[in-house]
Amino acid sequence: MEKSALKDQCPKVSIAPMVDRTDRHFRYFCRLITRRSLLYTEMITTSAIINGDRHKILDFDQFEKPVALQIAGCDPREVYEAVKIAEDWDYDEINLNAGCPSDRVSGNEMGAVLMAYPEKVAEMIAAMKRATKKPVTIKHRIGIEGKNVLPDYFERTLLDKYEDMMSFVKTVEQAGAERFIIHARIAVLEGLSPKENREVPPLRYKDVYKLKRELPHLNIVINGGIKTIGDIEGHLRYVDGVMIGRAAYDNPFMLAEVDKFFNDGKVNNITRRQVIEGLIPYIEKIEKEGVKGYAALVHTLGLFFNKKGSKTWKQLITPPWPEGYSGKDILFKALDSLPQDVLDEAVLA
Repeated sequence: MEKSALKDQCPKVSIAPMVDRTDRHFRYFCRLITRRSLLYTEMITTSAIINGDRHKILDFDQFEKPVALQIAGCDPREVYEAVKIAEDWDYDEINLNAGCPSDRVSGNEMGAVLMAYPEKVAEMIAAMKRATKKPVTIKHRIGIEGKNVLPDYFERTLLDKYEDMMSFVKTVEQAGAERFIIHARIAVLEGLSPKENREVPPLRYKDVYKLKRELPHLNIVINGGIKTIGDIEGHLRYVDGVMIGRAAYDNPFMLAEVDKFFNDGKVNNITRRQVIEGLIPYIEKIEKEGVKGYAALVHTLGLFFNKKGSKTWKQLITPPWPEGYSGKDILFKALDSLPQDVLDEAVLA
């Protein structure tokens, strides 16, 4: 297995792992728009990799690379086994989820609750590094509120101080984590939904900046509430990289501009017409494999975000389609129906 092209590098921009969002279809779509950003899978549990349909779970198109696999687990042995299995798929990076606040995850001692157990996380990172030569990274929050979730023997359930995060990072660093992707909010493990956990706890960007300042040798990527090119530019003054979440899904064409942040990078001056034309052979291919075209096209609803033709685009690609139409037919119809000036608009006019 070849070493990852990401070894010893920190991607300036990455697209966050998002459940029910960042599947292989969305990643293919993203790669048409950004050539350089690091893409992530959805969070996949170690038990799913060990016991599930591995090809369905782990297969991806080489066009998507570089792509990172994010796993969720709580047992170093299972983590090792899952990463060892995933070696056959040649992901560019393996990432451990220590930031998901969902009670379905934290209730199984996975995700954000792991921030209360830094030594256990260090064991898992060490196990992952034994299983692969690819970069091993971690995504976590700045802290957690673990009331009614953490065991009674914890003196504090609110682990939200800067010093708590610093202690966690230093412990995990010793195990060899090569990059820390930090969502700049705490995670509230009970009482808030995953959506509310992305919005209610206040953003504390300065804590992440401070961590980079005090531990300058670490690769630090910031995540949370980042929506514009200007936001990315601002954060890159203080940290090594930026991870974009929902904004990349809601307004994916913004990604055409992010390649300029990479070394020797430049804007991928693609048009929406070229993106749609790039999707046509992909949709044709997956439909021949028995996959419904809308399974991929649903992830493109935001392609015309805040532009003329947005409503028309959404209506065209959303079923029911005209009788006998394939996904390819829908895309050709879109090219004929949408405003030509918007289809041909590029970032660099």
